[in-house]
Amino acid sequence: MSDPTAASRLAAGLSTASVSDALDSLGLPGSLHGIGALRQGQRTAGPVFTVTYEPVGETGGTVGDFLDDVPAGAVVLIDNAGRTDCTVWGGIMSRTARERGIAGTVIHGACRDVAVAAAAGYPIWSVSRFMRTGKDRVRVAAVQAAVTIGGVLVHPGDVLVADDDGAVAVPAGRWDEVADIARRIDRVEEAVVEAVLGGATLAEARARHGYHSLQTRKDPS
Repeated sequence: MSDPTAASRLAAGLSTASVSDALDSLGLPGSLHGIGALRQGQRTAGPVFTVTYEPVGETGGTVGDFLDDVPAGAVVLIDNAGRTDCTVWGGIMSRTARERGIAGTVIHGACRDVAVAAAAGYPIWSVSRFMRTGKDRVRVAAVQAAVTIGGVLVHPGDVLVADDDGAVAVPAGRWDEVADIARRIDRVEEAVVEAVLGGATLAEARARHGYHSLQTRKDPS
């Protein structure tokens, strides 16, 4: 999805839980295991801008200059192979990204300068937080190349949704389909709650609205 604003607008109101259930119903992976919100109350959505890190070689390398190429509204997805012994995102980058209208950062690895990101109101999801710099330890290996995180293949431009429950990536070409199913799941779950509030048992409400089969993979035939 090439329009960051459109991606964010289309994802409005959709939770990662509903999107994950929708992906399950289509037999698609997407939930980025082990990555959580840096602080609660964060939410973002937008097309992915991917960055891959690798251990430094003899020639060294840069750690954050790619930020100059990230468009407003995009979500930066950094793959540092899940490393938690050094950071690949810090305060300068959080403040710069916030100023430039970048939608958020999701890191398969660690970040630092948590207080700076919080003060700037910049949303981050990561495996962990750790203060030791990634400079002279890791370097950017690729920008805007496909990455695989926890068995999930993510391409540049795929739609990423992140909230208090974590982060989930959706193939750009399947976004409309996934979003429609996620909205239907939300409607069913709300109907179940309304039925319970109206006096039905939870079992009755769930059976009435087909709750137990919401995320069950459907036969494409």
